[in-house]
Amino acid sequence: MAEIQKKPVKIVDTVLRDAHQSLIATRMTTEQMLPIIDKMDKVGFHAVECWGGATFDACLRFLKEDPWERLRKLKAGFKNTKLQMLFRGQNILGYNHYADDVVEYFVQKSVANGIDIIRIFDCLNDLRNLQTAVKAANKEKAHVQIALSYTLGDAYTLDYWKDIAKRIEEMGTNSLCIKDMAGLLTPYAAAELVTALKESTSLPIELHTHYTSGVASMTYLKAVEAGCDIIDTAMSPLALGTSQPATEVMVETFRGTPYDTGLDQELLAEIADYFTPIREQALKSGLLNPKVLGVNIQTLRYQVPGGMLSNLVSQLKEAGKEDKYREVLEEIPRVRKDFGEPPLVTPSSQIVGTQAVLNVISGERYKMVPKESKKIMMGEFGQTVKPFNPEVQKKIIGDETPITCRPADLIPPQLPQFEKECAQWKQQDEDVLSYALFPAVAKEFFQYREAQQTKVDPSVADKASKAYPV
Repeated sequence: MAEIQKKPVKIVDTVLRDAHQSLIATRMTTEQMLPIIDKMDKVGFHAVECWGGATFDACLRFLKEDPWERLRKLKAGFKNTKLQMLFRGQNILGYNHYADDVVEYFVQKSVANGIDIIRIFDCLNDLRNLQTAVKAANKEKAHVQIALSYTLGDAYTLDYWKDIAKRIEEMGTNSLCIKDMAGLLTPYAAAELVTALKESTSLPIELHTHYTSGVASMTYLKAVEAGCDIIDTAMSPLALGTSQPATEVMVETFRGTPYDTGLDQELLAEIADYFTPIREQALKSGLLNPKVLGVNIQTLRYQVPGGMLSNLVSQLKEAGKEDKYREVLEEIPRVRKDFGEPPLVTPSSQIVGTQAVLNVISGERYKMVPKESKKIMMGEFGQTVKPFNPEVQKKIIGDETPITCRPADLIPPQLPQFEKECAQWKQQDEDVLSYALFPAVAKEFFQYREAQQTKVDPSVADKASKAYPV
């Protein structure tokens, strides 16, 4: 009998980014991360995902931390392990499209401060929205990974995925990720998809999923058997629920097989022990809601990512309409269809979800329309796979003419203006990028930073000690 060729599966651990974003609202602080870095660095992970996504906003807004300083500290600690970030194409880490000069500068500074692998995606899978970021990342010699936002629907056939994978390879990317943000990919469908992608591209394939629907570990098993090269997992204290499958579980699953990761369970156990009190504290404070740890197979029916679910609940609570939850869940697929069947991932998930809530609580579909819904219908987020419902589009934008070009082609350079507006607060080049993405939040953070520095200004303390020697 022929010997089976060894093909160890590589692991990207998400505990420092997506795991705490999914379970505890991205509230892990840099100080909580630093003590465990040395041990994590010895594991032999393919990479650690530790930046991008919602971490940037959360650092500034809730933790009063400089996200750039976090990245520099992580880079100093991880001497042997690549650092990976999530980048929303032309949206960068914000919720609108930015001009090309801002995208290019952000990529440049991300790499300069320590990022090795940039995972770039677009919420509509409109590849035009990825071009600038991909070119910029290649210029900076980073590893470029394009992520396909995985979703279900008539348009999303195996041929669709194979065709888009070929186009991605032609763009000059180093690897491809299937980004299953809602946990929609079932085990045998994953095997079929990975097999199809392997036929159409020579790029390494990574799979990212969430445990929301309860099938994720089995999905990884079948995907790896079909040839998937890398999987995203999270250390067990912050795994499962709306997070990723547990790192230790997947390492054990493949032990002694051709896919054996070779990672040390003793070392992983020590790392898990470190994160356990963080989980316990989050449970005690209410930051970790036990609801997000359960399995919700309805995800497959409504295609709603975990973060979007909690957002819907809070919107309904504010409106005093919590009893309308089921109706909103049923309205989401209808709105998604009207909006050209986009994948539901930031920011399209928030737009579709909010519109569904408004349709239900106002008692009339599209009576109340936020500006983001109008932007989608105007083509300002890019092109959807299917056409919009023409009646709904007419109701939302009237006689206005939608754009058909790459949205960023209509945005003039923005950096000079941001530099001017941010000048009085600027202490490092990167501050202008924090300001560009979140002007009000960044300004508040800069004021806080200034106040802290005045309080403990080392030069002032030094002068004082010289003036008043002990």
